[in-house]
Amino acid sequence: MSTSSVSTGCFVFKPNAKKKKKKSPSLDDYFTHGCEGAETSDRRFRLFHDLWNKIKTETEILQDELNRQILDSLLDFTRKCSATRQHSDWASQMRASEIPTAALMLGVNMPDHDMTFHSLSELLQQSVTPHVASVQAKECAALKHLMKRVLERLMDTVVAADDDEDGEEEEVALQQSTTPVRRSVHCSLSVLCEWYNAQTKKSVTPGKKRSSPSKDQHPPIVIIFKDLEAFNQKVLQDFILICSRYIARLPLMFIFGIATSPSTIQHMLPHSVSSLLCIELFQSLSCTQHLATVIDKLILTPKFPFKLTGKVLQVLISLFLYHDFSVRNFIKGVQLALLEHFHSQPLSVLCCKKKEALQNVAYLSHEDLERIRQLPSFTRYINNQESQEQVELLKDDTHLKEFCQEQIKRLYKYHKNYYSVLRCLHALTSSLPRYPLGKQIRELHLICLEKSVWETEDYQSAVKLLKMLAKDELITLLQKCVEILQACKSTKMKSASVQLEEMLSKFKLLEKANEVVQADKESLAAPVKNLQKKTNLYQLQKALLEMNTTRRSKKHASPFENLRSEALEFIDDLVKSHLSPPESQTLNEVCYYSSSSSVRRYLNATPRTSIQAALSSPYYYLLNDSLKTDDGSVSNAAPDICIAYKLHLECGRLINLYDWMQAFSTVVSAAEGNDPDSDKVDDIKHARFIRAVSELEFLGFIKSTKQKTDHVARLTWGGC
Repeated sequence: MSTSSVSTGCFVFKPNAKKKKKKSPSLDDYFTHGCEGAETSDRRFRLFHDLWNKIKTETEILQDELNRQILDSLLDFTRKCSATRQHSDWASQMRASEIPTAALMLGVNMPDHDMTFHSLSELLQQSVTPHVASVQAKECAALKHLMKRVLERLMDTVVAADDDEDGEEEEVALQQSTTPVRRSVHCSLSVLCEWYNAQTKKSVTPGKKRSSPSKDQHPPIVIIFKDLEAFNQKVLQDFILICSRYIARLPLMFIFGIATSPSTIQHMLPHSVSSLLCIELFQSLSCTQHLATVIDKLILTPKFPFKLTGKVLQVLISLFLYHDFSVRNFIKGVQLALLEHFHSQPLSVLCCKKKEALQNVAYLSHEDLERIRQLPSFTRYINNQESQEQVELLKDDTHLKEFCQEQIKRLYKYHKNYYSVLRCLHALTSSLPRYPLGKQIRELHLICLEKSVWETEDYQSAVKLLKMLAKDELITLLQKCVEILQACKSTKMKSASVQLEEMLSKFKLLEKANEVVQADKESLAAPVKNLQKKTNLYQLQKALLEMNTTRRSKKHASPFENLRSEALEFIDDLVKSHLSPPESQTLNEVCYYSSSSSVRRYLNATPRTSIQAALSSPYYYLLNDSLKTDDGSVSNAAPDICIAYKLHLECGRLINLYDWMQAFSTVVSAAEGNDPDSDKVDDIKHARFIRAVSELEFLGFIKSTKQKTDHVARLTWGGC
């Protein structure tokens, strides 16, 4: 379809009806590409999709519950300020120029703030006011940009801002001047006043129901500053000054999103500006508490069959604690591990609900059964069996399927019992001095995932501390264990809770024993009183023998110590029976994802290493055959930055720019077919070299130095 014409014209080409548009690949196509065991990829993708949707729904509900308290407090604040303005006591409670402001302390977990502000905006629009605008610092570099964003999001229209640089200064001067000056400004709060008055008149039109979600005749206008610390101080100050002049005409209200400290407001705003705000502080839940709740509801539960090994979970927690404090990114890491598990493990077709997993065992092919026979957990199991059982499991596919069904049932029972006993042990040890098994339950979970917890020194020290607990403390902790075990649906845990309840009833019967002990104390005190009287040597010897006999009998007959030892031995038996590491369970690879290196590579990227690899081996990135070399060196046909990078690796700490340019010119001349021994460097090569050096400096591989003017300092180590 080409057109040749002398004159200028417009040509229309109708599309060919026979040609069909290429269908864009779906998600399952991406999942199938490079998938291990492609014969079951469709079923595994469906299982992954269903499982992730359940996890996502559960986490969204959980996050809404965690943010509900702070969001409800903000809603009450906005309603109170709006109701106060409607009544006559507005001037008595705050000055007419004060703007109600909520300072929302969210913490340094910046990626999670968007979700919180999104929920807040929806709740405000549903129950308080339809006039809500959210702004960020990156889109409000100047005052006119901030005004433009606010007006556009409130009025839902395009606002034309002034192009002159003095627009914002004139606007501030106009608002601060006492003499009224009429001037038509497109991006101004006066336009917002006219629009707001028109909207309120529409909402109170007689004979029509009000469309506003708020019951107030004049709903407030809420402006949310998501990242207050990132805003330009001058822009923010001018905007507050302008808004204070319109507070009598517009029911404005601010919400500041603060990540660091409430003192940020004092540092950013002078007293003359901050005095125009009526600030109330709101504190959200800390990100560490948020993470603990998410792990408790998402990881430490038998509800979801997918599990993480200790190393993978440690990587996700480390990224949270040492990088971003983002619960949202932690959940994305769990999603990545889930996707990788179903993509790389063909036996993940059994990672689903127990009933469906037992059905999927019947559909396993011979290749899948061979994969089961190669699992490390299956190998450990079969090595401990008799020869006849080994032959049947290795040769008979039907017998192996029956075995898999039994092991899957055991695996699900193991998870039910594991998490209940884990919570019991945490309830007993979380309040001990120095926290031998960790203060958070995730710390104890990581220990149990790696090794047998009862074999560690920390566990032994925790048991010793438990043996020194008083009766009231021990009864309170055992009562918590009973509640945890009763919540479990396992029959073993139900019977264990009954036994603990019997022990608790025995503890209650020790009140009578305390009375006996008190009587013993009184009997011990009686001989001492008799010693004060006049006595002979025979009576003194008799009294001392009675005291010694009574003390010995007391040491050997302490019912509380015996019962306490019995209760702790019972807990110890539960720990040894149900807190064995997951690796000890046969077919644990079906549910557990263990590739911590993949998670670290995807989530904790190292861009400098990737850049160095690209500069050293450009062939694997550009896929150009002329760049392929056998000895690992860089071809002279490579990009200029690759050649300059390779040459700078051959230099010392200081690099002479002239020598570097001569070597660069030699390599480039050889690539162009010119004489490489020529010392002449033309302007084009000179410009190419300068650009390559500038790019290396921008990437942080070299820097200028004051030691020698014609040298640069090298910031890399070793060769390629």
